Amino acid sequence: MKAATLRLYQTLHTWVGLMAGWALFIAFFAGAITVFHEELHTWQSPDRALADRPAAQGADPAALDHFMRALVAAHPRSAESAYVTLPTVHEPEFTAYWLDQDGNWQTSSSGKLEAGRNTPGDTSLDAAHGELAAFIDSLHYTLGVPVAGNYFMGAVSVLYGLALVSGVLLHLPRLKADLFAVRPGRNLKRFWMDAHNVIGLFSLPFHLVFAITGAVLCLAMVLITTFNVLAFDGKLFEALPRLTTASPELKAAGRPAPMLPAATLMEAARASAGARFTPLSVRYQHYGDARALIEIRGNSARALGNYGSVSVHAAAGQPDSGRVLADQTAGRRDANHAIYSAIYALHFGTYGDLALRLVYLIGGLAGAFLFYSGNLLWIESRRKTRQAEQPRVHRLLAQATVGVCIGCCIGVAAAFCGALVWPGRVAGWHYFPVFFAALAWALLRAPARAAIELLWAAAAGAALVPAVNAAMTGDYLWQAALAGHWAVAGFDFGALALACGFAVLALATRRRARNGPPHSVWALPARGDPATAAKVAKVPASLAEPS
Repeated sequence: MKAATLRLYQTLHTWVGLMAGWALFIAFFAGAITVFHEELHTWQSPDRALADRPAAQGADPAALDHFMRALVAAHPRSAESAYVTLPTVHEPEFTAYWLDQDGNWQTSSSGKLEAGRNTPGDTSLDAAHGELAAFIDSLHYTLGVPVAGNYFMGAVSVLYGLALVSGVLLHLPRLKADLFAVRPGRNLKRFWMDAHNVIGLFSLPFHLVFAITGAVLCLAMVLITTFNVLAFDGKLFEALPRLTTASPELKAAGRPAPMLPAATLMEAARASAGARFTPLSVRYQHYGDARALIEIRGNSARALGNYGSVSVHAAAGQPDSGRVLADQTAGRRDANHAIYSAIYALHFGTYGDLALRLVYLIGGLAGAFLFYSGNLLWIESRRKTRQAEQPRVHRLLAQATVGVCIGCCIGVAAAFCGALVWPGRVAGWHYFPVFFAALAWALLRAPARAAIELLWAAAAGAALVPAVNAAMTGDYLWQAALAGHWAVAGFDFGALALACGFAVLALATRRRARNGPPHSVWALPARGDPATAAKVAKVPASLAEPS
């Protein structure tokens, strides 16, 4: 390959990586946690002793019938279309979602209905969106900024794919020689470059999956709108439900009719989908009407695209009562549903058990490290040798990289602690002040000093998570582990492991700052020289402290 072509790929890889690196770090760090989304509910919930309760107990069809009757009686609007998640080990209640007359989503649960909590404040979706697990998930795909953040992350995913392709083409000529070349020693820059390249090459399939599926999931509405105008003559939106669900959108008959028992409907779905199918949620259309439908959604074991659904006519006393209208589960669905399900499963790792999700967790954290180290390596590779004053843009990039990446880690730790100390407050109120405070701190300090200080703060924040959990709920780490409550103990163990990792990085950064090239932006100013510190950090000398 020509040298000019390689330089072009290197430039593309570098600048695309820099532009997308900060957002991708947050997405990967939060996404690694989101792999255990359901378990995070259990970790936060005060009544999380559900590990002692059999999972099948909450999915009692008779209980679903009772819940739907209570829901429609309290909220008649939900009869038109209601999504209901079935109870699990991690979620003890039925939870329903529906649109009100203004087009706003509402929610309720079996606990709220039994307690008579049916006011607009009780059914608002704001509390659900602000809950810790939902916020971490939102941080993963929108950076915590609704709607606009979703489209932004779609664009970032496209740039991410360009960086991957250009990186492969860049390293392809020397792939055989450098594949296992990780050279430790005094040249720390070379060591980190080798580690960055090896991690990137071996995790390439993992990253390609996220680049493609992330772009599709975040930009789906943009793609649909574009194809609707250019290729489908404005008819794509009408066909969209048939492409993504098993239930057609039908108009109500306007004639009341009793509903078939949920047990009968579940049995019809299992008979069609097979024994491997496990219902997780349902959607009722026109509950109590002669044209009522139920779409039973769930997972099929031993399938890549494991998520699917079965549509059944749900009204009793009708010619087609209990008849399966469509089966879009593994092995029985069309190509559109198969691709849609596979994209979802590949992105969130739902097609495997605990071992696969642990692989996704480790891969997500490794990916976050890849973006952090990539930015640091680029800044160091542009260092002017034997020049004390480094370019201002490099220093600002170093400070922003430290503030955004490490600030995200500290903010997530604060969100975990805040979810237990102030459970009624939206998780974003705990995350964003800490995140922006860390970013501001990084911009006011020399890059190396800020990195060391914030890494120690991240270590302290992560270590606080199990401590706050024990203090607020009495779920001591060793007690939860011995009792087999791994949804609780797992997060506490993970927080301690992250605390150790941040501490190791802080020590390594400090060693590099003291023993590395003195003119690097990652070098600490000379001890006792506040003027030099101010010059490096570009802040007034009165704000620079001796090291």
